[in-house]
Amino acid sequence: MSSFRSEPILWIHIAGLATLPIFLVLCLLFLAIGEPLLPVWGELLLVATIGVAPLLWMQLRRPFYIYSLLGIALKPENLTEQQRKILCLINTKLNRVLSLVTAIILTVVLWQLYKVVPQVQHLVRFLPQWRGLGLVLAALAFLASNLFLQVPVSVARILVTNDTEFAAIEPLSLEKIKHEFTILGVQVNQILPRLFQSLIRINRNSQQP
Repeated sequence: MSSFRSEPILWIHIAGLATLPIFLVLCLLFLAIGEPLLPVWGELLLVATIGVAPLLWMQLRRPFYIYSLLGIALKPENLTEQQRKILCLINTKLNRVLSLVTAIILTVVLWQLYKVVPQVQHLVRFLPQWRGLGLVLAALAFLASNLFLQVPVSVARILVTNDTEFAAIEPLSLEKIKHEFTILGVQVNQILPRLFQSLIRINRNSQQP
């Protein structure tokens, strides 16, 4: 059996980190639209609530089902034993703590972005200066930032698991997967073509010393 670290979906979610700076910059630019409608704390609370609360609630209650991409999800009944073991590592107290810490860190980042807003307002002067719309778009960009950090953090915890610990894990049952995870998207039999999976594994093996 190949190493659990060769699962293509893990590396695809890790690669999602590359979009984090993009969404944070978008959040900053949207925050720069128009003149403040609310006190600083009010606007920050609005953006943070929309951008953090839904994902944090999901990660604490029913973690994101990582075998899904772009609106499609692999049917739980099609998961291999190894993949069901990986899900066991997602649904743990440690991952919930990591999700909470990640949310706190990003909220601090949001505060830092807000302080930079006056320096970038000239970049969005060409846009309609509708503050309300700007705040909504900033909140949505911040929500995307959270998604593309929360999921990779969960996956990174899997990648640092040692082989002995992983071997001792009992695969999660189909019933638990359906009840304990948030499965988003249309459920399909396969989300990655076999050739694509093979190419990812070959690339990963070629990078190993």
